[in-house]
Amino acid sequence: MRAEIITIGDEILIGQTVDTNSAWMAKRLNSIGVSVAQITSIADTREHILSSLKEASERADLILMTGGLGPTRDDITKKTLCEYFDTELVMHDDIRERIESYFAGRGIPILEVNRQQAALPAKCMPVENLRGTAQGMWFDHDGTVFVSMPGVPFEMKGIVDNHLLRMIQERFETPHIEHLTMMTQGIGESRLSDMVQDWEDSLEAEGISIAYLPSYTSVKVRLTSIGPDAEAIKAKVRRKADEFISLAGKYVYAEQDEAIQFTLSRLLTDQGLTFASAESCTGGRIASALTAIPGASAYFMGSTIAYHNDIKEGELGVKHETLMVHGAVSEATVREMAEGARSKFGVDYAVATSGVAGPSGGSDEKPVGLVWIAVSSAKGTIAKEFRFGKDRARNIDRAVHMALSMVRDEILG
Repeated sequence: MRAEIITIGDEILIGQTVDTNSAWMAKRLNSIGVSVAQITSIADTREHILSSLKEASERADLILMTGGLGPTRDDITKKTLCEYFDTELVMHDDIRERIESYFAGRGIPILEVNRQQAALPAKCMPVENLRGTAQGMWFDHDGTVFVSMPGVPFEMKGIVDNHLLRMIQERFETPHIEHLTMMTQGIGESRLSDMVQDWEDSLEAEGISIAYLPSYTSVKVRLTSIGPDAEAIKAKVRRKADEFISLAGKYVYAEQDEAIQFTLSRLLTDQGLTFASAESCTGGRIASALTAIPGASAYFMGSTIAYHNDIKEGELGVKHETLMVHGAVSEATVREMAEGARSKFGVDYAVATSGVAGPSGGSDEKPVGLVWIAVSSAKGTIAKEFRFGKDRARNIDRAVHMALSMVRDEILG
């Protein structure tokens, strides 16, 4: 079956709001075997809504819409849907009562425009919104299903998870779609593809497609197969993934789609290890990445953001002579930072970063993008130099990623 997503709202088109709804819905649809063929964002006007519905209906079996539903006069979606499906609004007393109870329970005066949210097109089947007052609407028209939902992500997600996925599975026969994503680092997309060329050539005969998804910190390798037998599909994809891992070896850091901090978090937890960071150019981002994960208190002991040299000396024990002779951005300094953090926090592993994030502050000897990272443990201290580039945000992101990756590599030996 073919599905399309339409997001409605001028705020998306002028860049005021980022459309996260489409990506989330596509992922949830994919989990039940529904592939999304097209995503469209349109203006909140009658003409655009009507033309988009007509065009999508000629291509898709299922059309999901978000946006344009709310208790304000500029929300015209319901009236336009009435026009498209040649119907009229009718009041649903049970929904009106729920809306009144919703406001009464919060001690908020209700307005007539709030009550009017219970007026829905007569040809739709209401889809209950447990998180707000704008109801979802299901239309089954000429073999195509149209679903209109509010654009507020929290409300839309509730409708999808509480009702819509089940309704779609009851209405359509959906195949099983199996995705398996492996995370690689330290190798470019083209070199990686060349390394596994013979393996890659074997995938088509197995009915498996491959996608390389590069970023400036890693390359995702996604395998996909579709079929009616879920267990057979899973086994086939798993087997080919294992073949890839044996070929790519050290470049694979995770066998699922996840950022490096989740991989390291699991590793620290499983092995009962403790960790701390000493950060200069990353400014606390390493600590933030790990403490954002539930359960981080089991392994993360603390961090020192040593941006100024006085803090490097006073809090981490970096020698004054080291800073004077080698400078803050140097192998010697970052080694002493990592060793100081390990001692200060009493941890198994400590990582330290110091670099020239940019866009200013570089020199011929130490250009923008130069970052030193060190990891200290009972095995000793290692340090590596990186030269990332000119963009400050990317330099910090890459430094965080590589710091966490170096810790992982040290734990695994």
